[in-house]
Amino acid sequence: MSGYDADVIVVGAGFAGLSAADVLVSAGHDVIVLEARGRVGGRVESAAFSDGVKVDIGGQFICDEMPGIMALTRRFGLPLVETPLEGAFLIQRDSKSTEPDYTFAESGRIRARANRIDPRDPDIAGLTVEAWLAGQSDPPDVKAGYQAMIEGLWCRSVSEIPLWYVIDNDRRTASKGNELQYFVEGTVHAVAGALAVVLGDRLRLDTPVTHIARSNGSVTVTTGNGEVLTARQVIIAVPPVMASRIAHEPDLPKPLADAFGAWKSGTVIKALIRYKRPFWRDRGLSGMVMWRDVLGLFACDVSSDRASALVVFAGGPLAAEWSGKGAVFIQSEITRRLVAAFGGEAGVYMDFRMGDWVDDRWSGGGYSDVIVDLEAYAAEDIIRTGAPPVHFASSELASSFPAYIEGAIIAGREGAGRVTAALQAQDQSASATRASGS
Repeated sequence: MSGYDADVIVVGAGFAGLSAADVLVSAGHDVIVLEARGRVGGRVESAAFSDGVKVDIGGQFICDEMPGIMALTRRFGLPLVETPLEGAFLIQRDSKSTEPDYTFAESGRIRARANRIDPRDPDIAGLTVEAWLAGQSDPPDVKAGYQAMIEGLWCRSVSEIPLWYVIDNDRRTASKGNELQYFVEGTVHAVAGALAVVLGDRLRLDTPVTHIARSNGSVTVTTGNGEVLTARQVIIAVPPVMASRIAHEPDLPKPLADAFGAWKSGTVIKALIRYKRPFWRDRGLSGMVMWRDVLGLFACDVSSDRASALVVFAGGPLAAEWSGKGAVFIQSEITRRLVAAFGGEAGVYMDFRMGDWVDDRWSGGGYSDVIVDLEAYAAEDIIRTGAPPVHFASSELASSFPAYIEGAIIAGREGAGRVTAALQAQDQSASATRASGS
């Protein structure tokens, strides 16, 4: 490592950056991780109820088909809670009525129909989800349910998202079961914290990266604190929109810069509401609700032995609208809608905790960035190729489970693999040079 501060500098300590660093440190490489926030986890973050019980106000749910995050919970001895799902699913049409869940199932069939299309089929080239949906013969209520599903999951308007992108993402989400199967007792954010402990003083918080210079097979990284560090390789493990805001010298190749321009950050708000008991079960309800008078609003039971609680998500245009009206409005509106769905007890809660991820300073938004350029088929591959010795890794780029915690872990490990290969190539080149000069 002579002449360098580290073999590898990792920019970002979300699950992608932490996972990349974990692999590289285990392989014996010298690593420095630079994180702009004062905490690790990226879009995974925890808060605490008034009695100290911690909850995830960022990413939360995992399942058996996500081997990376499941292995990490076992590695650090963090118990899982099975998400309570027994009971009826409500679809809330307006403040006065509910309907059975047949429209949700019908909407799911639209999603399955879309996923049977080849994402590179020329017949859907140039089509947004909205444009394709308009051409389907399903009833308006069923179409609205599908729109709610897409905007709730991808957290952008269906008028912006290419249909091919949704299909491609769904095909890379390898789960055939329930992606809400578990959450972590004590928060999944604690997994990120445990990875940070393993890194020790290799991790530097409150250290945003502002400038990266590539020269002669090495990299110079400048931070917002004025520190200048050098490394043989760099992994930028932040979402595409945030990665595009780092200055590069020389400029990134035009195809790479254009690929970064294809993305927008998702918009999502998440709230945890705690009650004395899970009263909704008295009526045979699961706690799961999809609202239909507004699209992109969902609720789910996340009760455990430590706390009875509902989680509410607002995604897409709804989240952007609500965020602009402030936290007081959001809390009041969520409460009003829970009361309409579950009755007066829903308005008598013990705690309310919220994560507003719209325009988040260091992630741009959530759950992930989304491609909005209808023709940017190659954007992910171009970004994965990077500009060596600068490489990129984020959940959006994962070979499977993009936009999930699992995807971030996969992307970080894949990025670490590319960097390891690059380091080996550098070592072999240096050895060959020494041998030819001897």
